[in-house]
Amino acid sequence: MVVAALFLVVGILGFVPGVTTNYDSLTFAGHHSGALLLGVFAVSVLHNIVHLLFGVAGFVLARTAGGARGYLIGGGVVYAVLWLYGLLIGQDSAANFVPLNTADNWLHLGLAVLMIGLGAVLGTRGTTTSRRGGAE
Repeated sequence: MVVAALFLVVGILGFVPGVTTNYDSLTFAGHHSGALLLGVFAVSVLHNIVHLLFGVAGFVLARTAGGARGYLIGGGVVYAVLWLYGLLIGQDSAANFVPLNTADNWLHLGLAVLMIGLGAVLGTRGTTTSRRGGAE
């Protein structure tokens, strides 16, 4: 739920002038958006909406341990793919439908590692607890 809440907050902040610099250059999609969340991360309206939806999905899936684990690992895989996309697609390329910059690429890598790691730990904790419970 913490990860989901962070995505919701980021999605909301992407629409707040001041927190998002160059807000007047915020576009719906594409690499031409000049808006920067916290003055660092490239954002667009679509990008912000995706963060909001990712947060909502996290809250829905966090109702069960299996759902939370799936959200974390699946989301981590999505961010790993976004990281690779950011590395392979030029920032000024027409194929760059999501505004990405170097800071976004590093953030996506960090999110991938963090989310997959948390999902793996959650899965291990559940397995360890079940084994101990069954042995006693």
